[in-house]
Parts: sequence; C-alpha cells; structure tokens
Amino acid sequence: MLSLIVFLPAAVAVVLAALPARLPARVFVGTWIAAALADLALIIAAWVRLPAPAAGVGQAGPGGASGFGFEERLPWIPSAGISYHLGVDGLSLPLLAMTGVLFLACAVFALRETRRVKAYVLLFLALQTVCLGLFAALDLILFFLFFDLSIVFMYFVIAGWGHAERARAAALKFFLYTFLGSLALLLGFILLFLAAQPHTFDIVELAAANPLAAGGAYAALTLLAIGVGLAVKTPTVPFHTWLPPAHTEAPATGSAILAGVLLKMGTYGFVRIAMPLLPTSWRQYALVVLIVGVVSVVYGALVALAQTNLKRMIAYTSVNHMGYVLVGVGAAGLVATGDVQARTLATTGALVQMVSHGLITAALFLLAGVLYDRGRSYDFDAWSGLAARTPRFAALFAVAAFASLGLPGFSGFIAEFQIFTGSLPAAPVPVAVAVTGILVTAALFLVALQRIFLGPLRTPDAPGTPRLLADLRPSELVAIAPLLALATLIGLAPRFLLDLVEPAAAAVNTLVAR
Repeated sequence: MLSLIVFLPAAVAVVLAALPARLPARVFVGTWIAAALADLALIIAAWVRLPAPAAGVGQAGPGGASGFGFEERLPWIPSAGISYHLGVDGLSLPLLAMTGVLFLACAVFALRETRRVKAYVLLFLALQTVCLGLFAALDLILFFLFFDLSIVFMYFVIAGWGHAERARAAALKFFLYTFLGSLALLLGFILLFLAAQPHTFDIVELAAANPLAAGGAYAALTLLAIGVGLAVKTPTVPFHTWLPPAHTEAPATGSAILAGVLLKMGTYGFVRIAMPLLPTSWRQYALVVLIVGVVSVVYGALVALAQTNLKRMIAYTSVNHMGYVLVGVGAAGLVATGDVQARTLATTGALVQMVSHGLITAALFLLAGVLYDRGRSYDFDAWSGLAARTPRFAALFAVAAFASLGLPGFSGFIAEFQIFTGSLPAAPVPVAVAVTGILVTAALFLVALQRIFLGPLRTPDAPGTPRLLADLRPSELVAIAPLLALATLIGLAPRFLLDLVEPAAAAVNTLVAR
C-alpha cells in the first residue's frame, strides 16, 4: 500500500509525459488534482487501518521487532546493507497526510497557472513522490535519495516559474546550500553504517542495535554531520540564509510546498534519525540543540518584524516556527532520564508544530500569491485598504495570521503550549526567552494586517485612482480555506492527531533515554 501511495504521483507523471503539451492546461492540472485526491484517500485509509501497536511503538524494540505499519522491505543493494524499506507510524503518518493535503491544495490553486503547464505539473508530481517517499523511508540511503531529489525538483520549480532573473539566482543559492547540507548528512549516514555490526543502513536495525551507545568523539562527529545536514534543510540559524530569497522569488505553490513540506524533512530527520539512532550523543548535546532553537525563534521573529516585503516576512516566520520544534526535541533530550510526561509533551508538541506550520504557512504563501497576482508586488507600501474591496481575502488572511501567531483555537496554540510545558522543567531560562518570540510574532502579523487591509485603498499600479480588485476566485478559495479549516480542527479537537502522535513520541523518548 505504501509503495502505491508513494509512487502513484510518479506513475501519473509518466502517463502525462506521453501527452502532447498543446493539450488544454486543464487536462494536466485536472489529472494532477485527481491523482492528489486518490493519493490523499489512500493515506486516510492507511490512517484508519494503522494497527494500534504500530502507532504506539514506532521503532524497533530491544529484540529488533518492528513497530511500523504497512511495512515493505525488499533487498536493494544487499552487499552494501541497503534495502527498499518503507513503513509508517505515529511520527510519519501525520506528515504523510499533511503532504497529501498540501499537494492537493496546490493542485487546485494551479488551475490559474498558464505558463508551461505540462512541465509544471510533471515537476510537482515528481516532487510529491519524493516528499511522500522520504516520510515513509526506513533506510538511510532511501531517505537520502528522496532528500536529494527534493532539492533537484524544487530547484527547477523556483528557477522555471519564479520571478524572472532573481528566481534563477535564488534557485541556485537554494540548490548549492541545501546540496552541501545533504553531503554532510550522507557523511553522517556512512559513519553510522560503519559503526554498526553487521553494517547496515536500515533505520529499524540501527535503532535496535544502538551501535554508538558508548558516545565519544566518533558519535559526536556523526551527530554533528547529521545535525548540520538537517539544520540546513530545516533551516535553523545560522544556516537559514538561503530561505528568504528562495521563498520570495518562488511561485506561490513552490513556496507553499517548500515551507509546508520540504522544511519538515529536516525536523522529521531529527526525530526519526538523530534522536533514536544517537541517543547518548543527543542527550549530551541536547542543550546546544535547544539553544539553537531559542536563537532561531527570537531571531526569526525579530527579523520578520523588520521586513517590508510580505513574502520575506512569512519566510522568516518559518525560521521562527521551526525553532520551536528544536526547542521541543532539545528539551526532550535534557529531561530524557527525568520526567516522562514532560519529555513526551515536548516531543509531541514538536511533531504537532510540524503539521501546524505546514498547514498555516502554506495557506499564508498561497494568499501572498493571490496578492502578487493582483498587483505584482509583495511590498507593504504598495497596498492598503484591501479589507473593503476583498473581504474574503482579508478574512482568510486574518485567520491565517492569528493561527500563525499561536492564538488559542488553532493548531499553533496546541503545539506551542505542549512545547513550552514540556520544555520548562528542562531549561526554564532559555524557554522563557523563547516565549518572547510569540509576542514579536503577534506584533508582526498585526502590523501586516494593519498595513495591507486598513486605511485608504492603495494598489501598486494605480496610485490615487485604485482599480477594482478581484476577491478570491473559487479555485483560490477551495485551495486555501480547507488548510485553515484543518488548522482550526486540530486547535479545537486535537485528539485524533494526538492519539496517533503521543505513543510514537513516547517510544522515541524511550529510545533516547537508553
């Protein structure tokens, strides 16, 4: 079943590749929508059918028994200890579901796309396969393969459908930065492989064997290599500088997938690989991870507040929100041998934050794309007074802004509350500093709402004589509103998500505490 979920978009891409590009754009986009709907239905079926033990274990136990659902394992390169190994648990299935939802939203949003539609759809279908594959991968080399391919496909999305010459420069910076990070990640994987007896890249077997349980310099180097590779992708300070230009110049759908899905590859790697496979070193350096998270939270919020470009502002809030994830997983390492409830709360909050950020920030980037479509500008100074002319757009943007700042009733509040509650016992002073990020985030979104939606009407191309602005079109509304509805559902009734995530988070923390 997992292979079908992962490779269905790629199979559809192969079929579409045989069709002539002169066909109507709706043929390609409509097929993408149908494929995304089918894939999401399969993911929902997997969620419903996931066995309870798999949701509760999520890693190999001491005897090596797997706790994953829908597991598939075939020899791939046996002489090198590499296998085609897929499986899902409470860590990966929510991210698979989020990925399915976001690609479906982008497919609907793409109904407005007119530039080289066939190539555009083929790239996104290929990108969808590698994103789904990464979250289901249980072999380090398979994980790395999907990790690297995501960089390649996103490079072409930014360079081919971004904003002119600047897009190609931003795409090149994105590729070089993240490819360098992937090389560091590969080095860490090879070091893990060499430490294991027998040699293997299998995540389940490595978790059971714990080959670097003694810690030491070798284990620290391995964690450093893996940590740097994942930190670049996340991204955290100081590895974040590729993110703002990539987001600013990317098309709206590219930004939505980059922020909503690709950034989670880094944070998911920390929970799936770094924590359970290097538990001793993780506990030893957990305070460093937590402090990097705090710096990212505060720095991301402050720099976002200083922006005059809406898309750059949203990009820097991603640095801020991914910092919360590091705070949670770092705190879980600090209290690994102490309060069980605290470390479970912190790790659960980090996982919920991944899902929450994906939904909310993708909605914000799609809304920014709507704004650019209407006036070819993201600058705050180019817009004002839009609330009266575009009430649906203003309402959805306000909901997304309040959700992003962590207002109660939205998924961000559930995530941040769990992170702070679980982290405070471990490091009260750094976590208290991180809380100030919420205040700055609230300020920056309120300023953005005031500047864009209140006051006299002003548009970029008609100063003094504003033209009539179109409110959200049906395809834009259908793409964006469900993302915010899901963020609200998680905020008001999170049990369906927490019941899946909490047991898997507890299992990871059990492995970290070994």
